[in-house]
Amino acid sequence: MEKAEQNLVDPAHKKNFDFIDSIRCLAMMGIVMEHSVFNGVFIYKGFPAEHILYMSLIQLPKFGTAAFFILAGFLLGSKFVDYTPGEYFKRRLASTITPWIIWSLVFVFTMSCRQWIIQHRNDDFSLFKMVAQSFETVYLYTNYWFIINFLICIGVLLLFKKYLYSVWLGLVLLLITLTYSVNIYFEWFQPMHTTAIFGFVFFLWLGAQFNKHWERVKHWLVKTPYWLLISLVAVTFIICDYEIIALFKLKSADPYNTLRISNIIYSMAVIMLLLKVENIRFTKFFKPRETTYGIYLVHYILVYGFLAEIFRPFHLLETQRLSISVLFLISIVRFLIIYSISFLLVTAINKTRFKWIIGR
Repeated sequence: MEKAEQNLVDPAHKKNFDFIDSIRCLAMMGIVMEHSVFNGVFIYKGFPAEHILYMSLIQLPKFGTAAFFILAGFLLGSKFVDYTPGEYFKRRLASTITPWIIWSLVFVFTMSCRQWIIQHRNDDFSLFKMVAQSFETVYLYTNYWFIINFLICIGVLLLFKKYLYSVWLGLVLLLITLTYSVNIYFEWFQPMHTTAIFGFVFFLWLGAQFNKHWERVKHWLVKTPYWLLISLVAVTFIICDYEIIALFKLKSADPYNTLRISNIIYSMAVIMLLLKVENIRFTKFFKPRETTYGIYLVHYILVYGFLAEIFRPFHLLETQRLSISVLFLISIVRFLIIYSISFLLVTAINKTRFKWIIGR
């Protein structure tokens, strides 16, 4: 995802991990699709077929976040051969933080401008309060949470480098993740997955285990038939939809939470299937090493500030009023628009001297 991930193994002993790029590309497509399709939570009454389709379109790409953490953990395991934890963290920070600051501030500015247009005529309008709310929203409740959360998770794992391959550490981290999963139902603390600071460290740890035991993992994947993995993906996907419905009935604050137990299992099933497939040729066109991080940084700004304006003239803003066929078609079009523009924008920036602003 970043430049620091590109040369993670000593060239003299470099293994072929090109499949990482394929999965990284698909995971980013999934994240963009989820954000492009999403148009509200409690927008339907009951569970008509349109609502089931809507939640299914959001659930389908939900493996993306877990995939990124696992891939990062996989590469992290190789990186420890070359760097101390402090050196590695410093390099990671240097490759991610500046682009993140730039684009997150662009998002804050975009959101503030839009809210000013909507609110500035109100008697109780406060510019300071509006800007403060924009900062809070961008850094706590949008995709920009991921980078800081990601760095915190890496920092936690680096602190326990000595125990990186300890099963006990993995069990403790899994327990923390499952605590967040259970909290979705009981809401002992803020249940939104975007603020689950330590909820994703387990996936980093798991990725490091995949790296260490990669030959065993490959052997297992070779022996496992496609039909079994595909069936597992299908079954867990259906279970995910049922859990979303259950959370809707409970009026959960975040029924689509990434850390739902069903989604954790679904994500693992999808990742194992993709690992078995390995290299997916069409992804090379998108140059995932060069574009993935940039697409992540810019796409949500486009979703927020651009997507609605495209569909406004066609009166297609209210998802809950669309028929099944139109909902499906519009969802695909929304994704294609955002991903295409994001990819073209990042590719164009990459060809200039300002390519440092989108990172790698």
